[in-house]
Amino acid sequence: MASRGCRSWLGALRPLAVVLLLLAVAVAAAAGSPDRTAPSRPPLVLPLTLSYPNASRVASYRSRRALAEGGRPSARMRLHDDLLTNGYYTTRLYIGTPPQKFALIVDSGSTVTYVPCASCEQCGNHQDPRFQPDLSSTYSPVKCNVDCNCNNDKSQCTYERQYAEMSSSSGVLGEDIVSFGTESELKPQRAVFGCENSETGDLFSQHADGIMGLGRGQLSIMDQLVDKGVIGDSFSMCYGGMDIGGGAMVLGAMPTPPDMIFSPSDPVRSPYYNIELKEIHVAGKALRVDPTIFEGKYGTVLDSGTTYAYLPEPAFVAFKDAVTSKVHLLKKIRGPDPNYKDICFAGAGRNVSKLSEVFPNVDMVFGNGQKLSLSPENYLFRHSKVEGAYCLGVFQNGKDPTTLLGGIVVRNTLVTYDRHNEKIGFWKTNCSELWERLHSGGAPSPAPSGDLSSQADFSPAPAPSGLPEFDVGLITVYMSLNVTYPNLKPHLHELAELLAKELEIDSRQVRVMNVTGQGNSTLIRWEIFPAGSSNAMSNATAMGIIYRLTQHHVQLPQNLGSYQLLEWNVQQPISRRSWLQEHVVSILVGILLVILLSLSAFLGLYLWKKKFRGQAAYRPFSGT
Repeated sequence: MASRGCRSWLGALRPLAVVLLLLAVAVAAAAGSPDRTAPSRPPLVLPLTLSYPNASRVASYRSRRALAEGGRPSARMRLHDDLLTNGYYTTRLYIGTPPQKFALIVDSGSTVTYVPCASCEQCGNHQDPRFQPDLSSTYSPVKCNVDCNCNNDKSQCTYERQYAEMSSSSGVLGEDIVSFGTESELKPQRAVFGCENSETGDLFSQHADGIMGLGRGQLSIMDQLVDKGVIGDSFSMCYGGMDIGGGAMVLGAMPTPPDMIFSPSDPVRSPYYNIELKEIHVAGKALRVDPTIFEGKYGTVLDSGTTYAYLPEPAFVAFKDAVTSKVHLLKKIRGPDPNYKDICFAGAGRNVSKLSEVFPNVDMVFGNGQKLSLSPENYLFRHSKVEGAYCLGVFQNGKDPTTLLGGIVVRNTLVTYDRHNEKIGFWKTNCSELWERLHSGGAPSPAPSGDLSSQADFSPAPAPSGLPEFDVGLITVYMSLNVTYPNLKPHLHELAELLAKELEIDSRQVRVMNVTGQGNSTLIRWEIFPAGSSNAMSNATAMGIIYRLTQHHVQLPQNLGSYQLLEWNVQQPISRRSWLQEHVVSILVGILLVILLSLSAFLGLYLWKKKFRGQAAYRPFSGT
């Protein structure tokens, strides 16, 4: 009887066991289902420049072969920043033992490299800490001698440089180990440089630490390296295009593309890098000016440290009128800065690659008959306050008859300063991608004559466009502010609120994820989320946010300093689960607990009833 009751009880439990087993399988499936429905993908990273905030984040690089001129190595260096935001391009140089890092403006018009000295009493607040000679075991002062100017106590050589925009730099000369970064095949070299004791004008207020002088002169870093015989007597620079920035620089000789055009450069004519400019054509027609107009004073000078182009008055007027006559359908508007009378045009659209459909092409014709073709990005800059508007980046050079061609003229152009052969070469390419191309297959090398379109290394790559066409789930932004972390820390919430307001988004979408002090500056990692409960923002919305950041539409109060956008990246949205999907495990566990409790209660009740029935059925036997 009891055994039959137990079997019947076990039989009754079999369906429950099956239910429990199915529930266990369901729980396991529910726990794993989100991974199957939304497979993880790596974020799409689109760097603003071709560099990360510090060298330690750079990936391992491929081995590189020695270049021309007897197999001498070269210093291949990334370029950072852009013309509109900063007015210059910088590279990273490391001085001393252990190395101290500096962001230096690459300047072909300067003949000395200098950084702020720790003892400087008249130096601005720059990107990196000042150079501390006492912390370098390899530093030595350049002692006073007959070939230099000396300080007051006649113990150390000094330098002084003054610039046309009324800025100046002065200090003492020192010698130390100079390194060109982990990606350069050129080993560190001893070199003389300036340790600043005073800055004025733009040099005082700029974000960059100092100047890397590439001009002709005894103190030039180029002359010092060439005199040591460690590199060939040539260097090349390539500036990124409008809205992109970045680029690459090579100190030393490199093979030249077969279709690079050259202009003679006469070192006797002037101490600057000059070219023989004879004519300027706008939409195929030569400007009606005397051809000798470009030969005044220093001639036509190419200066990488200058932002825009400056022409003698007759040439400027002719150029301005020629361009204006070709864009009569556009509306002429005021410039972004009321202090300057910029010539600007509205209605051209945001797409840089289509500007040539609105603005005329410009050609520069050299004395040897070769012609450098300029696209609109080589003589225009984007209006910072009116979307789809552009301004002439060519100005009158006051009363100075010199023609000065700054960085804007050579955007997306590889420029080779071949000092050994006294010529300067120009080759149109995508400079923002050139760094990777240099490292993936060496520098551009000559190819047999024929159809160059089949030679991937020589076909100018298209300028990078906007975001890929998908919705965006997250924007990550790396920003450097030229204010110390202790001064910034109390204002982080205020900064987040201000950033959201300037980006025209809700403050709850902006979050500070990481803050790191770096000397006189602070590095912040922001994350920008979609609005409300949405898991994605449109491509256009994300592009608008990034555009406002890259174009410095975000205006910070003076106490928060200025910012530099180091990098940004976007991620696709992660598939968001429903409430039921997110809580299915909890629901199933709850059901399982209810069933177990019910089962326990059922079992207890069964055992109790069985015992009660047994006691009721027993009757004691009594005889009569």
